[in-house]
Amino acid sequence: MTSTETAEPVGVLLRRWREMRRLTQLGLSSKSGVSARHLSFVENGRSTPTRSMILRLSECMEVPLRQQNTLLLAAGFAPAFSRHALSDTPMSAVSDAIDRILSAHEPFPAVVVDRDWELVAGNDAIGVLIEGAAEHLLEPPVNVLRLSLHPEGMAPRIVNLGEWRAHLLERLWREVEITGDVSLTDLHRELSAYPGGGTGRIEHESSLVVPLTYRVDDTEISMFSTTTVFGTPRDVTLSEIAIEAFYPADEATAAFFRRRAGRR
Repeated sequence: MTSTETAEPVGVLLRRWREMRRLTQLGLSSKSGVSARHLSFVENGRSTPTRSMILRLSECMEVPLRQQNTLLLAAGFAPAFSRHALSDTPMSAVSDAIDRILSAHEPFPAVVVDRDWELVAGNDAIGVLIEGAAEHLLEPPVNVLRLSLHPEGMAPRIVNLGEWRAHLLERLWREVEITGDVSLTDLHRELSAYPGGGTGRIEHESSLVVPLTYRVDDTEISMFSTTTVFGTPRDVTLSEIAIEAFYPADEATAAFFRRRAGRR
């Protein structure tokens, strides 16, 4: 979905979201309490939905906050959700929480990314992962997926590149399906075209999670990642921020990061 959507009628946009969610009018009617006949009228432009109906339908279809604002604008209503930068005063508590999380996670790597997978912040430990990457990949805005899979980025040092690449591409595609975002679709197409992906087969069948196995000089380290998002966000920016934290998958990796932290 793009900003040009505001030129399209709200009914067209609502129908598009319903189809993306693979819902029939009857199915959405059952979830929302809005009659299928009324939904048909709204989608065909014969009836104009109220603000509360748009928000109710959006919630039932799990439409992201950014796109909910787009739906409201298309119907002639003001946006329901604010959109602040992290540096804005209302976000000071959030920014402080992010800084605390990043700092507390050291000596292990952690980054904050936005909706486009662009780097918002990171702790000092991420330096070990980006050493050797081409300068053009490190110039802001840094896209962490591009940095990870680009042949001039982290890719040459990822031991299980095929497996890790398949994991990232699958995750990105899920976000495309959730958001309908054209820029993420383009990013997925770009990353899919990078060489060196291998078969993408699962190489660690006994593992509970897909690890990132990485080579630093003559040392091989293994990590798994977790994703943290803010609960019940009411701001567009906050709803699109994720904290990606890496944890050592074995004691040797934990010791490696502790040694590096001790040298700083």
